[in-house]
Amino acid sequence: MPPARPDTEYPGGRGHASSGHSLAPSAGSPAFWRDARRALGRVPPSVPAKIRQVARPGAGPEAAEGRGAGISSLIMDPECSQLLPALCSVLADPRQPVADDTCLEKLLDWFKTITEAGSSLLLLQENPCLLGLLCHVLKPQDLSPRVLSFSLRLAGMLAAQEDCFQYLQQGELLPRLFGEAGPLGGAAWTAPSVRSGWIQGLRSLARHPSALCFLADCGAVDTIFSLQGDSSLFVASAAGQLLVHILGLSLQGPAEGHPGLQTGDWPVCAQKIVSHIEESLRSAATPQITQALNVLTTTFGHCHDPWTQVLWGRLSPLVACLLEKDPVPAAHSLVDLLLSVARSPVLSSSSSGLWETLAQTLSHLSPTQAGPLALGILKLQECPQVLRAQAFAVLLQPLTCVLEATAQAPGLLDSLDGTGGASVTVDTLLPSKAACVGLLCRTLAHLELLQPLPQRPSPWPQAPLLGATVTILRLCSGSATPTSDAGGHLCAFLVGCVRVQRAALDFLGTLSQGTGPRELVTQVFAVLLEYLTSPDSSPTVLKKAFQATFRWLQSSPETPGCSDLDPHAHLFLRELLPVLPKRLCSPCWEVRDSGLEFLTQMIGRWGGQAGFRRALLASEVPELTEQLLRDPESYVRASAVAAMGQLSSQGLRVTPASPEHPGGQQKSLLAELLHILSTDSEGFPRRAVMHVFTQWLRDGHADVAGDTERFVARVLQVASQDLDWEVRAQGLELALVFLEQTLGRPSSHCPYAVTPPVAAPPSSLAQALRPLCRVQLFEFAFRALFDCDRPVAQKSCDLLLFLRAQTASYGGPQGSGSVPEVASVEAALQRWQAGDQGQPLGYLEPEVVVAVLRSMDLEGLRGALAESSDRVEKSPQSLLQDVLATVGALGEDEADCY
Repeated sequence: MPPARPDTEYPGGRGHASSGHSLAPSAGSPAFWRDARRALGRVPPSVPAKIRQVARPGAGPEAAEGRGAGISSLIMDPECSQLLPALCSVLADPRQPVADDTCLEKLLDWFKTITEAGSSLLLLQENPCLLGLLCHVLKPQDLSPRVLSFSLRLAGMLAAQEDCFQYLQQGELLPRLFGEAGPLGGAAWTAPSVRSGWIQGLRSLARHPSALCFLADCGAVDTIFSLQGDSSLFVASAAGQLLVHILGLSLQGPAEGHPGLQTGDWPVCAQKIVSHIEESLRSAATPQITQALNVLTTTFGHCHDPWTQVLWGRLSPLVACLLEKDPVPAAHSLVDLLLSVARSPVLSSSSSGLWETLAQTLSHLSPTQAGPLALGILKLQECPQVLRAQAFAVLLQPLTCVLEATAQAPGLLDSLDGTGGASVTVDTLLPSKAACVGLLCRTLAHLELLQPLPQRPSPWPQAPLLGATVTILRLCSGSATPTSDAGGHLCAFLVGCVRVQRAALDFLGTLSQGTGPRELVTQVFAVLLEYLTSPDSSPTVLKKAFQATFRWLQSSPETPGCSDLDPHAHLFLRELLPVLPKRLCSPCWEVRDSGLEFLTQMIGRWGGQAGFRRALLASEVPELTEQLLRDPESYVRASAVAAMGQLSSQGLRVTPASPEHPGGQQKSLLAELLHILSTDSEGFPRRAVMHVFTQWLRDGHADVAGDTERFVARVLQVASQDLDWEVRAQGLELALVFLEQTLGRPSSHCPYAVTPPVAAPPSSLAQALRPLCRVQLFEFAFRALFDCDRPVAQKSCDLLLFLRAQTASYGGPQGSGSVPEVASVEAALQRWQAGDQGQPLGYLEPEVVVAVLRSMDLEGLRGALAESSDRVEKSPQSLLQDVLATVGALGEDEADCY
């Protein structure tokens, strides 16, 4: 171990270092510990010149060493330095109530930021109370486990820099913290938080060669081995990750410099870890095998250096031997390891027998275990075609079993049965309902993930997959007629199974991206209609059925020369629309909501097409949708608002004659939606109304185009008083649309708009601003600028910045003093900012608006809004004050209360 420089040795207090020699206590001497304990709780004096020289750039050859070079000696705020001794005293006192874990995590984040930006050694020398805390926690005492864990993590964080590591080694502090003499032999070790802190401390410490020697000498590696089987899953996982880190660190130098270096010539730590992995792989205990496989999986997933090829070459025979056991132990971890190796650019390109091992694994694992491996193989960019075919056949085996058990058409069965192992799958699939359901759900989910990928198998068996999926859905609904004992068993297992129904409907929707034979597509629509009409369909299954139906209708071929639905889809739609009213009247609100969402999608896609319009108007759907505006469930009311907005935009709203509306006169939908916006007690319907109004304004809806200013004024007036911030934010979106249309900026509009907006440029900017003033858009935006919800204020700030840019060429008054009304407006805005928003601004002249916009620091406000709202409370000083305030270490007036 290289000796530390004289000017970096630990002094009992500041100012004890002198040129040429050090007055620091010798390593391990009682004076070292005595002076460290004295430092605990003492406010440090100013930094002596000798220590400052280490950090001053250009101070000499030593200044370029370490991480302190070029960094100011004061690496912590003075206010924090003054609070830090008191904090350390509180943490070291077992009688004091300890801060919660959140505060300690924030303190560690703060120390991490400091050590990453500067010198850890300098931090210790300027704040000796930190060293005092680390020394104090070693005393036999009833210290809180969370404080001990905090100290271990802090020590590792500081020792991550090699000069600070050497400094802490002088007093043998690190061996006493992380060795057998530390918490390992005490009662505190029974706390999982202490074991976790010990691991995380070593994880931070292991950054340099000196740390590797320390780990080998103090026996830490053996302790990490034992912690792999810890009762705490978090501790066990962290131990495995630490082994991977140590292995990678120990091989950074020697193995990278000599790629051909064999494992027998690797450093001691690396050899010890590899030997432990070999021993675990030979073990008869599945947990030990799992631990070894997980370490290797993480290693090959994160490290792609040449030494990994040497490691896999040594361990792959042991991994292959696992396949000879029956059953294969730790199959899930084995699959993860093999896929990690296959994804490694170093290992997949080597002649290490990887592809042969993958093929053997596919044949040895059960269908349930082999499914994830088959999917992973098919996702690989580079893979032998023979292996891809084998993996796809394994993945399709459960669906082949379904087709075989139900005596489907031979053509479909031949397309899927590529392995001749379907009978094995039947035996595996049928023993229990749980196995059958689980395997089918996983298979369908795997195929759903595979279908859209460019590397999926080609040709893709679209027709057999459609047939198998439709068959599964019929087995679940009970409409299938099995012709064999196996089919009868399948039907008994699957009938009424919601889990399989959801998975099959999801996959069926994904299959809509491809094409299939007409007879199969007809079967698809038939089974979807069966589920949509069945009273036994659960709400979640109905939602999936609606989604799959819309996707298949979208993918149906259009009639040549027309964008309308094809005849088969029209026939399906005519059968579906009589069912939709029943779903809209369902006693289950989820069903009503799903039906409305499906209706909204359909109107948005085909609302302008004659066939769809005729079918919809001939049904009761529009009338029932309007009735659902008064549904007791807020989600349904919100969906009804969206659907009615679409119906009205497409001219599909019909209200029959009634005593309330003689002669068939319609009640104004605009008035009804305004009523919802003003009175609905839930936020979802009000948000939906604002979205509809914004779209109406953008599209030039007839109810809006008649008197746009009156419409915008009424909506902004109601939205400004809403307690839901999303409603207010959407009000700003509507204001922006009106502003763009008024100033002549083109905006997109719906092709079916009754009156598309035509925005002609005004003769002067003042004339263009007057409509904005009349609807009191500026008062709405200025109030939103000081909104207590930051997203609203940010949106308002962006709107006003846009408006100021549009008025940049306006030749009106340049200064706020030239318009008398400007001063009163600015005074009102200051009162609003202070929280008094009772006084309205009233009508504002365009000149006043422009002058106020030019006088405001909107860029500065936008920057302030971009900062975190709790930036003050998250400051280190505030954090220290909070911790101290919990134990009364501060006066009442000094506590930082949130």
